[in-house]
Amino acid sequence: MQRIDSQDLRGKRVLVRVDFNVPLAEATVCDDTRIRAALPTIRYLQNNAARIILMSHLGRPRGVGYEEEYSLAPVARVLSRMLGQEVPLAPYTDGMSDASGADKAGASCVAGTNGLCGAATAALAEALGEGEVLLLDNLRFDAREKANDAEFATELARLADLYVNDAFGVAHRAHASVEAITQLLPSFAGFLLDTEVTTLTTLLDTPERPFVAILGGSKVSDKIQILDALLDSVDTLLIGGGMCFTFLKAQGLEIGRSLCEDEWLKRAVQFIEKAAEKGVRLLLPVDLVAAPFLAEDAPTKILSVDEMEAQLMGLDIGPATQALYTRAIGEARTIFWNGPMGVFEMKPFEAGTRAVARAVAQQQNATSVVGGGDSIAAVRLFGVEDGIDFISTGGGASLQLLEGTPLVGVEALKQCARRQAAQTGISEI
Repeated sequence: MQRIDSQDLRGKRVLVRVDFNVPLAEATVCDDTRIRAALPTIRYLQNNAARIILMSHLGRPRGVGYEEEYSLAPVARVLSRMLGQEVPLAPYTDGMSDASGADKAGASCVAGTNGLCGAATAALAEALGEGEVLLLDNLRFDAREKANDAEFATELARLADLYVNDAFGVAHRAHASVEAITQLLPSFAGFLLDTEVTTLTTLLDTPERPFVAILGGSKVSDKIQILDALLDSVDTLLIGGGMCFTFLKAQGLEIGRSLCEDEWLKRAVQFIEKAAEKGVRLLLPVDLVAAPFLAEDAPTKILSVDEMEAQLMGLDIGPATQALYTRAIGEARTIFWNGPMGVFEMKPFEAGTRAVARAVAQQQNATSVVGGGDSIAAVRLFGVEDGIDFISTGGGASLQLLEGTPLVGVEALKQCARRQAAQTGISEI
């Protein structure tokens, strides 16, 4: 990939794909982490006199036009405060007509007057001064975004001279603002995207050892590919969360009413055997916090894994497991954590995830990388964010990259770089 700091940006209109898919409550941004993550690229563009057009999706609108609850207006307000200047939100205009004269709300820009990048948006983009910023409304108001539609990409591309992808969180999506647009504009990586790819690639390729990975979450099926990939790199693998019960049951242990994917039991046995063959130390819970139901006021028991009762469900790792995992993390020189150890959103079942979060943050002799929305939320909930070396903004993208699966958005930037290099070579000859 070519990074944006390889270019002369003065006076150029730069279309930047960011990931502002942030949580909202009553039209207010609840967590501005993803907005802050994009600031280095935005400020670099400002400092180099670019005219900046930002675009993002938010939530899951139907793709048939404007929906107020998914508008990026709250994001524009937060970004305006962060940058110390107004960031206008380009208007989304519905109600255009197709060739037959019928209303076609939500289909943008066929006539260049409506939608996300219609005449009003084009005028705002054209009027931008150097260092000024414009934000388009939700890309997914138009169904053509997710369809990776070339026509929609063309409409977006008409707004700018250059394209920058700084949205690592959607780099695995073949969408118009991620892939198709790179066919139309000189395309570059922003600082966040470049840092994410470099950090996560290095994590597997050249980790300082011992390398300890911690995986949690609810399902083995969601993590099996990353589990397989990590076996080729890690020294120790810790497993918690709901996914641990499939492994425990595969070993013949009673798991009560705990979450389990029976169709993955055979695969779990194979994984345990594979870890042993590769010399990877695989740690599973030795005790659990169990309850008859999931609730804040549920009566809880701490049981060893061979004492589990049929009417109970495991909802967190127990204190002996916390101590075991904390010791293993304390030996690490490289740490990767994805997924909570239990239902940490509820007080009775938060201790395991809190113990892991603190152990990772306190291991100052290791490089620590945390990815996944729940893990990041836990890091913030328990106040240990400052102790983590790198927090990845991409959940699915992070896992896919670590699995060894190419990211669509990254590959598109690489292909664009090759085309640009070939054109430069021809022009120089």
